Amino acid sequence: MRYQIYNLTWRGIEIEARYCANNYNIIAHLEIEAINPPRARLPVTETGYRSHFHQMGTIEREHDGDVVACVNHWLDNEAKSKVWQQYHTDTRQGSLF
Repeated sequence: MRYQIYNLTWRGIEIEARYCANNYNIIAHLEIEAINPPRARLPVTETGYRSHFHQMGTIEREHDGDVVACVNHWLDNEAKSKVWQQYHTDTRQGSLF
């Protein structure tokens, strides 16, 4: 069980991604955490932290093993949701209620 650590910036949020491609020879594990601002909300998590288990080989197959590309793709895709769009609009405008 060996984790690799990746740093990326998504829309101004610094993120750390930790990835274990082979967790107990059963499953792969990806963790993402907003580092700056700390625990900032992301489209895949309201708390700024997400632990995600998935089938081994998924990132290698779908993103040529590029964990940063995988995380960016996941965030970009989820940022298209109505929930995230509303959150983004509310935080940019501020809310009176």
